[in-house]
Amino acid sequence: MRRMTRSEREAFLAEPRVAVLSVAGADGRPPHSTPTFYAYQPGGDVTFFTSTQRRTARKVALIADAGAVTLTVQEPAFPFRYATVECRVVATGPPTAADVRAIASRYLPPDAADGMAAEETADPEATIVLFTARPERWLTADFS
Repeated sequence: MRRMTRSEREAFLAEPRVAVLSVAGADGRPPHSTPTFYAYQPGGDVTFFTSTQRRTARKVALIADAGAVTLTVQEPAFPFRYATVECRVVATGPPTAADVRAIASRYLPPDAADGMAAEETADPEATIVLFTARPERWLTADFS
């Protein structure tokens, strides 16, 4: 096993993988972890959204309190690889349809990504939040 180089880890994170997002728990609870879609370009920030379908997710308050998250992505088949990145949250706010589409289109067919973007941003009662997080510390492994 070896660590990934900077360019390898950034390219790996930029691939359309479902991340596990973790944030510090509250009231002595363990960290809250959940799968999430995200977008990332090498050298840039990570963006992801949460609280869809008119539900305010518990993680929104946890992220606001912690100001930091950890994302983990992996290749589950041999040769195994993973990247875990600790990030500082640098911006939050309501996303535009283009923001949602940019993330969702990495994972969904175009019509489904467009539909998700339109549905989530057109609803005046929507609780969707876009987070921008800056990578600060990486932990990686490559078993190839």
